[in-house]
Amino acid sequence: MSRTEQRFTVGLLALDGAMASSLVGPMDMLRIAQKLAQVRDPATPLRLQTVLVGARGQASFSDSGGLALGPVHSPDHALDVLVVPGYMHSSAHDAVERLGQYGPEIELLRALSLRGVPLAASCCGAFLLAEAGLLDGHEATTSWWLDGAFRRRYPRVKLSVDRMVVEDDGVTTTGASTAVMGYMLQLLARHADPALAQHTARMMLIDPDRQSQAPYISLALGERPRHSLSEKAEAFLQRELHRELSIAELAGHCGTSERSLLRHFRQHYGASPLAHLQHLRVERAKALLETTLLSFEEIVERCGYSDASSFRKLFKRATSLTPADYRERFRLRAH
Repeated sequence: MSRTEQRFTVGLLALDGAMASSLVGPMDMLRIAQKLAQVRDPATPLRLQTVLVGARGQASFSDSGGLALGPVHSPDHALDVLVVPGYMHSSAHDAVERLGQYGPEIELLRALSLRGVPLAASCCGAFLLAEAGLLDGHEATTSWWLDGAFRRRYPRVKLSVDRMVVEDDGVTTTGASTAVMGYMLQLLARHADPALAQHTARMMLIDPDRQSQAPYISLALGERPRHSLSEKAEAFLQRELHRELSIAELAGHCGTSERSLLRHFRQHYGASPLAHLQHLRVERAKALLETTLLSFEEIVERCGYSDASSFRKLFKRATSLTPADYRERFRLRAH
């Protein structure tokens, strides 16, 4: 007796300038999962598929590198979820500027949300969901290097940039392009079965337990506030990381009041001066763990801490890894 077909369709938004990995990754994962399901059960009723969905009535679509990805379907196509890909950008400012090109896509997201279609975004695709007003009052994440730009533009969104995947009220956001693969595994486990998701993860060498962007965050690669007070404060903090510092001393050096300094840091860094100082100390520790053979106690001393145990807790809270685990994973090895 034939079994009822179990169809699961993931829509991928045909977005001009889209990153290939945000589209091809989910496509390949569902193809592989479908093959594994058929190997396990040749008569499986499971039908996994991806379809490109466009907002401009286009018939075909190519990614940012010119790779032809196939025909584009109407937004009326039956979808179980629509994924917004990340798009290429040269800076956080450029990522925001490019939103002006995506008016039809943003309107489509609003329409699909009203229809009850679950929405998800990879990487900076979260900006389109936020621009459509679909993240207001909700938790979300995006690529860690876009943290500052996202917070300034969308202050009503509860951004948790250290998280890899965030689901809130039918809308999902993920970190950089590979994070969407973790979300696809979650969809497989939920709509097919956990065993198939696990087998697919093993086949593709994906760690399904990776939940945090924190180990990969680098303040050196992130956007820096362009403001004379920020630059003066940053230079002073970097120079004096090795010793205890107070807000009063930092404010005095910057020629401003403590109240103004606190307000400035909240606006430009989303943190207090002392919290930012801790971030900088963790960044220095990360660099020393990656590039030197110094003991952890020596590193703690160079980061302005006298208590190794306290700094170890701070480091793990900031990166989700112990210093030893961080060094093992990220240290530079001689070839």
